[in-house]
Amino acid sequence: MKIALVTPAPARARNGNRGTAVRWAGMLRELGHKVSLQVDWDGRPADLLLALHARRSHGSIRNFAVCCPDQPIVLALTGTDLYRDIRHDPEAQASLPLARRMIVLQDMGLLELAPALRRKTYVVFQSAQTVKKPPPLKSCFEVVVSGHLREEKDPFRAVAALTHLPPHSRIRVTHIGGALSPALAREAQAWMKREPRYRWLGEVSHGKALGLLARSRLMVISSRMEGGANVVSEALANRVPVIASRISGNIGMLGRDYVGYYPTEDEKALAKLLARAQAEPAFLRHLAAQCRARKPFTAHAMERAALRRALDGIS
Repeated sequence: MKIALVTPAPARARNGNRGTAVRWAGMLRELGHKVSLQVDWDGRPADLLLALHARRSHGSIRNFAVCCPDQPIVLALTGTDLYRDIRHDPEAQASLPLARRMIVLQDMGLLELAPALRRKTYVVFQSAQTVKKPPPLKSCFEVVVSGHLREEKDPFRAVAALTHLPPHSRIRVTHIGGALSPALAREAQAWMKREPRYRWLGEVSHGKALGLLARSRLMVISSRMEGGANVVSEALANRVPVIASRISGNIGMLGRDYVGYYPTEDEKALAKLLARAQAEPAFLRHLAAQCRARKPFTAHAMERAALRRALDGIS
């Protein structure tokens, strides 16, 4: 098939949606399809439109439905779609019935949909690249936060947790990700001035981000909402234990019985988990074992097969 794959994230973006779109474009080409990766549908005929983001890609979805009424649309729902926009935003809501099929990135996402929508929705877990694992820093217990500074990510919860740890704690937080507003950049810089155990690196290349993640003892994902964070897949693939906010998108990635959750926006609870992981090797090993059990979900072949199932017989 000739597929128009639309993502609102531009080519220069280093975010999860762009990464997903680029990876899916490669997989679909491996499956024999011709794929055109676009920010907005360019109006050229295609056998299928695959769109990421119900709200931000609504214009492309609407235009394709009008211009190519016999051709199918597949809609991949992001975290802001599932946990905010489809509840309140008219454009996001209007995209749902136009899609012949939909995709969510973890199985808890299905629970956010009405039964009629759930029946046409497929789960596609995201795969992740593995890198050679560098030795961890000996000078500290390094914890990585990997994600752009934006409100949905609750980006400063890990550094706030540091303020609840004793001065002798060996825990250090390395934060990777660009600031999506000048105000958030200033806030990160202010945190570094008053908390020497926190280092914000800003936006770095994907390769460097993976290397820093693989080197760390632990990753924290503190988001308020997630559709199925690729950085969690990256941590699982690279054998890095995770501490996560207890939200649907993280539970869908790590499992209901995972022991590394803390209540969302609760830095005191996060601090206790961090301290326990640093002080109790048995607890850290338990986190690591639970993450290893989820690692098969991050295989390239598994994601490609799930994507193929989502498109099989659709034309």
